[in-house]
Amino acid sequence: MALLAEHLLKPLPADKQIETGPFLEAVSHLPPFFDCLGSPVFTPIKADISGNITKIKAVYDTNPAKFRTLQNILEVEKEMYGAEWPKVGATLALMWLKRGLRFIQVFLQSICDGERDENHPNLIRVNATKAYEMALKKYHGWIVQKIFQAALYAAPYKSDFLKALSKGQNVTEEECLEKIRLFLVNYTATIDVIYEMYTQMNAELNYKV
Repeated sequence: MALLAEHLLKPLPADKQIETGPFLEAVSHLPPFFDCLGSPVFTPIKADISGNITKIKAVYDTNPAKFRTLQNILEVEKEMYGAEWPKVGATLALMWLKRGLRFIQVFLQSICDGERDENHPNLIRVNATKAYEMALKKYHGWIVQKIFQAALYAAPYKSDFLKALSKGQNVTEEECLEKIRLFLVNYTATIDVIYEMYTQMNAELNYKV
């Protein structure tokens, strides 16, 4: 669990404005999460998250004051790009980033909630499938869906996944799950606010890749 516990997201302020700098710093440590899933088929999600973080940071670094919050980025780019928005810039990158982050959130929450295949309780296929279907499947074409469905069958045992997540530390499953629950508190709240922001600003796009 060390992988997640070392980089907790900040609590949301009362106005729910997410500061861009601290957000990018926290989520930049998440791509190695996909290494814990064992299958190289998850590499595209890992690469997508890393690439979108880089794109958002490139925009942020041009004017940190102007792009202080994620909300600022959408508002400024909407004005800047006109009819091309939201399918451009950091707005598009954040749209895809939040989906990858949602995959992680649903997956971890499902494990914490004890959802499992009773015939194979140590497999995490049920959890990974739920995360994929809720976060990414609707944005993937038929071929990509088939690739990921095959990958889900290669998901590791829960015990191996939790050990990888703990960086090999000797901790009990319950200790690991408790740290995941702690991580999810601010993480889930942050992802939810980003989704709400895209809905409110009519910035969500549903095209498939």
